[in-house]
Amino acid sequence: MVAKIGAKAPNLGVSKWIQGLPTNIDKEKDNVVLVEVFQVNCPGCFLYGIPQAIDIYQKYRKEGVTVLGIATAFEDFDKNTIENLELLLAKGEVIGETLKALSQYGQLIDGNKLPYKIPFPVGMDLLKKEDEPISKTKMDEIIQANVPGFESYSDSQKSEIIERVKQYLKSKEYSAQTFEEFALRGTPSTILIDKKGVLRDVSFGTNNFLEENIKKMLNE
Repeated sequence: MVAKIGAKAPNLGVSKWIQGLPTNIDKEKDNVVLVEVFQVNCPGCFLYGIPQAIDIYQKYRKEGVTVLGIATAFEDFDKNTIENLELLLAKGEVIGETLKALSQYGQLIDGNKLPYKIPFPVGMDLLKKEDEPISKTKMDEIIQANVPGFESYSDSQKSEIIERVKQYLKSKEYSAQTFEEFALRGTPSTILIDKKGVLRDVSFGTNNFLEENIKKMLNE
């Protein structure tokens, strides 16, 4: 089931809360909830997404805003792990592409550590290993959604597309519940839920309207 804007938000799929007290959307009624979804191996998450979420947390946590972090994985499953998330939260250590980009921008201390601490609760998305064989139905679904006019392609082009879809499905070694349920397109992403538990906004990338939307929802 995919969460719909304007409908009640489903609870987040969390395998474990690594930092902060375990909570979820149904426990945060009467608060505006901002969920910051990131990957440990995602430079943009640490350059824009997380600093913005920390800013919101510091400004509005006493006004009735709950900020939650969810670390997910839709790629680089060897790096976006619970172990690397624990390192990040306990010691501020970053890895992989994040380490590369942040050191390039001179944003690290002691070589590989963030200069700030993430102050809100953070959980790990619920990852499920995809054991199902790759079915023709699943492949057809993806082709239909992403390749308009597939039937008009030549046989060799068709085989190439089918092969690419097969590789894509193989690379999705795991499915991540929160990522899939909120139909996220990448990281960083923000999920906004109002005081009544209704899903109001899902945004991917830099979100310039986040604070404005939160203020509006606080006044409702």
